[in-house]
Amino acid sequence: MIRNTRIYPSVNSTSQRSNNNTFTKKYKNVMESLVLEEVEVQIQSLPQKTARHIKPSEVTAYALNRLPGLYATGKRGWQKQWHRGKTELHPKITAAVRQGIIAVQRDPLRSDIPINSDDEQTAQETEALKEIKALLQRDDISWNNVVHIMEQTLLDTLRGNVTWSKRGRSDDEIFNWEEYPQYQSS
Repeated sequence: MIRNTRIYPSVNSTSQRSNNNTFTKKYKNVMESLVLEEVEVQIQSLPQKTARHIKPSEVTAYALNRLPGLYATGKRGWQKQWHRGKTELHPKITAAVRQGIIAVQRDPLRSDIPINSDDEQTAQETEALKEIKALLQRDDISWNNVVHIMEQTLLDTLRGNVTWSKRGRSDDEIFNWEEYPQYQSS
């Protein structure tokens, strides 16, 4: 099955797209499925006491980082890449998974905190909010009121009442509206 995921283009490619700011991901790495299958087989063949201490996601990531990608965009490409992976690359897949199992077993006391995209996004959002507070010189900004405050600040700026300052600019430097006629209201 091929996943559809929204991906945002780079800044340079936005000029090439007039109305559409996104494109759809319509490809899949067949190697992921092949490695997952092999991880399952090898972990099931281990003694239960050993297998219970192995995290399949760590083994999978280890193996995928050592194997080539086998990307496909359609059923025929998928079947071709699947066949290539099962025949030509199967010994490499088996070896990479075996090495992954050994690598993650080496340090049983290691407690790695799994990736949580929510934590990463929260950290990015917190940093963004700090930057907005500094830019607008307002400590009362929160995610609940940021849109209202930004809207009011933009309207005030449009009217010539600048209540914020660009980072790195001294407080006594004032925005010269005559230098930038495109920002003046008509």
